[in-house]
Amino acid sequence: MMNRPDLPPEIARRRTFAIISHPDAGKTTLTEKFLLFGGAIQMAGQVRAKGEARRTRSDFMKMEQDRGISVSASAMSFEFGDYRFNLVDTPGHSDFSEDTYRTLTAVDAAIMVIDGAKGVESQTRKLFEVCRLRDLPILTFCNKMDRESRDTFEIIDEIQENLAIDVAPVSWPIGMGRDFIGAYDLLHDRLEIMDRADRNKVAESVQISGLDDPKLADHVPADLLAKLREELEMARELLPAFDRKSFLEGHMTPIWFGSAINSFGVKELMTGIGEFGPEPQPQNAAEREIDPEEKPVTGFVFKVQANMDPKHRDRVAFVRLASGHFERGMKLLHVRSKKPMAVSNPVLFLAADRELAEEAWAGDIIGIPNHGQLRIGDALTEGEGLRFTGIPSFAPELLQTVRAGDPMKAKHLEKALMQFAEEGAAKVFKPMIGSGFIVGVVGALQFEVLASRIEIEYGLPVRFEPTQFTSARWLSGPKDKVEAFANTNKQHMAQDHDGDLVYLTRLQWDIDRVQRDQPELKLTATKEMMV
Repeated sequence: MMNRPDLPPEIARRRTFAIISHPDAGKTTLTEKFLLFGGAIQMAGQVRAKGEARRTRSDFMKMEQDRGISVSASAMSFEFGDYRFNLVDTPGHSDFSEDTYRTLTAVDAAIMVIDGAKGVESQTRKLFEVCRLRDLPILTFCNKMDRESRDTFEIIDEIQENLAIDVAPVSWPIGMGRDFIGAYDLLHDRLEIMDRADRNKVAESVQISGLDDPKLADHVPADLLAKLREELEMARELLPAFDRKSFLEGHMTPIWFGSAINSFGVKELMTGIGEFGPEPQPQNAAEREIDPEEKPVTGFVFKVQANMDPKHRDRVAFVRLASGHFERGMKLLHVRSKKPMAVSNPVLFLAADRELAEEAWAGDIIGIPNHGQLRIGDALTEGEGLRFTGIPSFAPELLQTVRAGDPMKAKHLEKALMQFAEEGAAKVFKPMIGSGFIVGVVGALQFEVLASRIEIEYGLPVRFEPTQFTSARWLSGPKDKVEAFANTNKQHMAQDHDGDLVYLTRLQWDIDRVQRDQPELKLTATKEMMV
């Protein structure tokens, strides 16, 4: 890590990270405040907006705004101090975990948001495991300290035990709930005081020299000050000091305490990402590792979002640039189809707003509008035939058949389903026998999202109905064996949208039996989205 050459300054100042959390821990609110401090918006929106309070910028789908949840991952770029931040907001809802897993392949670090009252929740654990697989450095933000929350040591203990990672406090809360007045910044010896009157105002900082500074007593009530001194003495003895190397290797997480809705603690967190966060990291391809400082431009598609603008039926592929300096109008090789592609109108995102990107560097995330050429996992290069690895596709856990309300519209339905399959929003299987399609998703809420999107974006009312199958596995092996197996099990066979064979069944016993009786065949629950 340390013996790599220095990156060009434009690349070195980029920080590309995702925000992960359990639903309702305050992730979307935190994203809004990031945009506010990055000067990207004038007034932060609220997830459940009342009257004049603006809707959040990062939730642009109609369903997200109605329900107050984030369904699709959105990307945003903005400047903060000397840094260029690329922030990817992920869906918190567990039914959309696949979109989140794929997003984490495109970032260099993650911010984990934890609710001060609830601590580590199930979805946080799952997402954390994915970060662990990729050794992503993690920064932790303990949110909602202005409400009744748990003891600080208890929260830190729970993170250490549940996630098996060292936790180094870089700020320490003073009071909690109604008595929460702010936090002590351990790295810069500063007192940060929260302003409850104006939620969009940045906290004021008081520079002090250590905990014995008499100035502290002017701002902190005596009982809270005594408690703060006692807790910090314990913390310094019991908890590790922040160590950047350990953090970058994924063994330690710095933790900040704050309240996103009151804009408190957010700026310190952003400064932390800038100062300690990793620069753009090398990316893995099947052929070799790609370093960000390499001259030729390379990048991979980690997400496709269809109909971001329903009026234009457009599809935008989100591309993480792995190396080089990209300029608008460049011709890049689309590795899967081996065809050159002129990228004439790449966009940078500010949530639902977008602007043309004249240039971008390794670490940036750009959107390429296209009409279906680009899929998840595709590589774009200046000529080299690379295949990026590690972008997973998971077997769906829920399967249903789908029918159009109007039988004459079957062709339209097929087009809509193929679009969602390529976007990665659902798996679509075409059974070998019979008509119709089977749609597979990871979480039940996705069926509702699909039905609502097909109706809104294509004007097609559809209904989902139960199917006899409960699981799907991709089938691979020697060609003759695969063909023979498919012929004898026609009623269980289907093809996914790439044309790969899928074995559908309702019993785990069937899967075990195939693996026992035909060891040369492989049934897998994940498929690398390599081309």
